[in-house]
Amino acid sequence: MILLTNNYKNALVAEIQIKEANLTISEQFKQQMIELIEQGNSYIIVNFVKVIYVDSSFLGALVAALKYAIPHKAEVVVCGLNKDILGLFQLIRLDKAFKIFGNVDDAAVNGIN
Repeated sequence: MILLTNNYKNALVAEIQIKEANLTISEQFKQQMIELIEQGNSYIIVNFVKVIYVDSSFLGALVAALKYAIPHKAEVVVCGLNKDILGLFQLIRLDKAFKIFGNVDDAAVNGIN
């Protein structure tokens, strides 16, 4: 299992359980995210707190999940990025596609409407 999920306030938190988010797990991650969206979760927080490395294939899977979420009226946000991963998000401008939060609490507060 790549994602450990739990409901928190108004959101579903999907915590990545793998330290290295790479090609090996990217397809399984994408499928799990699609399932969460299909289950009707409208605000999903992807928590990277345990992740120390990501590659382009995993980021592609994350973007694919976001693209799937939009027509399903779901929002996918991220939190818990370490300094290097945050820098990568900024370098490839994923910070323009995703709302990024420091932690789950900040992300959950943002989702309260």
